[in-house]
Amino acid sequence: MRIIRMLMKKYHYMYLNLIGVRVIQVFVVIQVQMAVNNADDDFCSEPPQTHPQSLTPNNHMTPEKAWAHWTSLGSPKLIVAPMVDNSELPFRLLCRKYGATAAYTPMLHSRIFTENEKYRSQEFTTCQEDRPLFVQFCANDPDTLLEAARRVEDYCDYVDINLGCPQRIAKRGNYGAFLMDKLPLVKSLVEKLAQNLNVPVSCKIRLFPDLEDTLKYAKMLQDAGCALLAVHGRTRDEKDGKKIRANWKAIRAVKNALQIPVLANGNIRHMDDVKQCLEETGADGVLSAETLLENPALFAGFRTVEWVSDSEDGNQDGKLDQAELALEYLKLCEKYPVPWRMIRAHLHKMLGEWFRIHPHVRDDFNSQHILSFEFLYDMVNRLRDLGVSRPLYVKNTCLDDMSPNRV
Repeated sequence: MRIIRMLMKKYHYMYLNLIGVRVIQVFVVIQVQMAVNNADDDFCSEPPQTHPQSLTPNNHMTPEKAWAHWTSLGSPKLIVAPMVDNSELPFRLLCRKYGATAAYTPMLHSRIFTENEKYRSQEFTTCQEDRPLFVQFCANDPDTLLEAARRVEDYCDYVDINLGCPQRIAKRGNYGAFLMDKLPLVKSLVEKLAQNLNVPVSCKIRLFPDLEDTLKYAKMLQDAGCALLAVHGRTRDEKDGKKIRANWKAIRAVKNALQIPVLANGNIRHMDDVKQCLEETGADGVLSAETLLENPALFAGFRTVEWVSDSEDGNQDGKLDQAELALEYLKLCEKYPVPWRMIRAHLHKMLGEWFRIHPHVRDDFNSQHILSFEFLYDMVNRLRDLGVSRPLYVKNTCLDDMSPNRV
């Protein structure tokens, strides 16, 4: 009997040890899986900063809360607009250095964002200096949009819904401005986010041909929980921003009809336009897109020669040119890598006038199927060595007025 008891005791301990090993193994597997899941959404090189005005899910958004959040961010007035493949992290940081006080990400496709880890890691990156930040999604399914938004809410100050893209791809994909024909769906998208996120929801829209329809649309968005509305002052069919002026009067009408912050988009080429737009629309801030691509220093008061009038006094060489901005952009890209297609597009915009003077340099650039930073730095220096000079100008009589804090 004694021998039997000893054997039972021995195997009992062995059994417990085996259970312990198994528990440890399971624990390790769980920990590794958690680390992998967290790594999938590690968009920021540093821990995200949460804002004191963040919301509690299911809290009803009120105009008072909308304004409290906007004010807590410093009421930014000079904002980088969302641009597909163009308002990525390095470019946002460059614009922030030169006066931008907030920025949007490029439009992200909500379904692909939820399904594809590679898409998430390449198309959305940020850092602590990249605030205030709007993360913009296109969507046509409330649940999918919410799933995508939850992945970024800790890294931004607003989750924005793109309701203004007028391009054919948006029509085929059933999103953007083509949801203007499906207002119940739009309302459900806004409500889904407003009732479930810890950050406010914003929307970016275009105008209906009839102003009253636009005002009803804007009020519906506000009632659904939208905390901030950006209004592009053109209709869905008015796609050519260089030929068709944005309707600032319509934006003012929207601003007067709502109780939440309203941003104006359209006709911003230099800081004189910024001041005039704020005065005429009463908007709480302005967005710029195309002009910033050519001149990321716009919000610091710099303008290209195209917007310098011979009849105006006080314009002077700002001791800055687009080549210098291109070099600064490349350095930011080295620090915060982005797809080469984005870098290529930005250099074409920033150096476009230089390439027109020396098209052989542009042709050499276009022939490079595989880019490197060494080649790009050499290309910019090559343009300079060819004697190209395209300075940016400032109005020295208005520099103080053009400070972001004075606009």
